[in-house]
Amino acid sequence: MADLDFRHGAVSPPIVTSFDADGGVDRRALANHVETLVDAGLDGVVPCGTTGEFASLTDTERRAVVETVVEAADGRVPVIAGAADTTVSGVVDRLRFAADVGADAGLVTLPYYHNSTAPAGQRAFFDAVADDAPLPIYLYDIPSTVGEPIDSDVLAAVATHDSVVGLKDTSGDISAVDTAVDRTPDEFTVFQGVDALLYPCASLGVDGGIHALAQVIPEVFVSLGEAIRDGDDARALALHREAITPIFDRCADHGFAPVAKVAAVSRGFIPNARVRPPLTLPDEATREAIAADVDAALDAM
Repeated sequence: MADLDFRHGAVSPPIVTSFDADGGVDRRALANHVETLVDAGLDGVVPCGTTGEFASLTDTERRAVVETVVEAADGRVPVIAGAADTTVSGVVDRLRFAADVGADAGLVTLPYYHNSTAPAGQRAFFDAVADDAPLPIYLYDIPSTVGEPIDSDVLAAVATHDSVVGLKDTSGDISAVDTAVDRTPDEFTVFQGVDALLYPCASLGVDGGIHALAQVIPEVFVSLGEAIRDGDDARALALHREAITPIFDRCADHGFAPVAKVAAVSRGFIPNARVRPPLTLPDEATREAIAADVDAALDAM
């Protein structure tokens, strides 16, 4: 297992799930992709996240993805396995499997589909998961898909639990990020989850990010992390504006998994860009534009 002591400016990608010609999980392509990202100098990998299309995978496939990623990472970087589910027992079962195959931590959302009786319901859910968690867990605040943000009072309270070690904030609300950093212990890790907000949030004290685009332009994110650590604001701002934001805007228009897969294919990182319904791929002209954005991002280095 790897060390979870992430450095300032750390970046880990929520990796795409490659599918083969028969529509199944392509474990070889997935392992090769992990190898590429580890070699590029990224700080961790996150299987079965939103960009990994976890909601379109069967339980057996989710387990295969986590197991493959752990084996490919081989203890060189931490593996934070997505463990989202609508029930406490479902989350804990996913965490137990992740622990059994050697993952270093889990990523846990609020239940989706039905909202909680917030904030009491949120607190009850997270406390129940944390009490039985066999791994350290990162909370995942993504209100656009679960229907509500994590309440700031709930976050502050749950952050003191021994099993809860950090947060991925994908709320898109910079003030919420500021509150999260301010109201959690110093050793609590706060990751920005919106690619285009990593640099703007660096001054607020975030520890780094979990970003889909890091798997297609890893060199850019490694350089951005270095610039943040070195206090090189001019360099960081240039990478933010010239390299990351244009591709991020494509993701906003066409979805993170489709754009990340098209971009990864353009780099030769994965063999194809297949996605599962209800996701669809952009048209050919847009795919060419995404590839051009990737080339421009690398030229901006």
